[in-house]
Amino acid sequence: MKMKQSLKYFFSICFLLSLLFVKAQEKTTTTSVEQGLKVTETKSLEPAKKKTDKKLEAVKKDTIKPKMDRYGLIVGVDVNKIARSIYDSNYKGIAFTGDYRFTKNYYLYGELGNENITVEDPQLNTTSKGSYIKVGFDYNGYTNWLDMENMITVGMRYGFSTFNESLNSYEIYNPHPYFGQSPSISSGESYDGLTSSWAEVAAGVNVKVFNNIYVGFSLQLKMLITNTEPDNFENLYIPGFNRTYAGNFGAGFNYTVSYFIPIYKKKAIATKKTTTTKK
Repeated sequence: MKMKQSLKYFFSICFLLSLLFVKAQEKTTTTSVEQGLKVTETKSLEPAKKKTDKKLEAVKKDTIKPKMDRYGLIVGVDVNKIARSIYDSNYKGIAFTGDYRFTKNYYLYGELGNENITVEDPQLNTTSKGSYIKVGFDYNGYTNWLDMENMITVGMRYGFSTFNESLNSYEIYNPHPYFGQSPSISSGESYDGLTSSWAEVAAGVNVKVFNNIYVGFSLQLKMLITNTEPDNFENLYIPGFNRTYAGNFGAGFNYTVSYFIPIYKKKAIATKKTTTTKK
């Protein structure tokens, strides 16, 4: 009897140990399976995540619009000539200017004007009336950023003027004015069909103050190329060239208010900066 009871206890203990061993194996297999599933899940999620990131980058690139440069015609009027026509009784004039942007920095320039001016010199009083035209180009050296469209320009022009000159009155030169100056003599002679041409260098600034509206000024240095004159006296004033004084050089000034007419747009090309490496 004792032998049977001892064997019974022994088999029951072995059975319990075997049950514990099986449960331990089940836990290890489930944990290993879960770890394997986690590893496979992370591996499978990585390419999907990369795809979504690429899609987001593509969407961002689509939403960010590239900078566009506008090309077109800037048409303006010379306010300086209009203002002078108001306060100076001896002057009447008007001029229209135009800049056409055909590359990133270069503009075609044109100007068309008409002037009527009476010049009072010590011995002469003359009236010049005529029209002129200027053609040339401008180079914009200002680097705009964001949506700025300002201009700091340097350019060259060729000018041509056709006009007539009227001699209103003159005085005979008296080298010994002991008994006073000679009286003024009225003339009324007129000389038609006079022409002049010149070259000029211009520098100016044009600033966008409102949408498509510009305000600017320019300075010109001029040199006469051809000049037809009356027989008895010189041209004191040439429309478009201004005063001649005693030589072939002149100067001018424009103050313009302009309006930009956009025609088309082009994508702005970023300029690459070259870096020099020190050896």
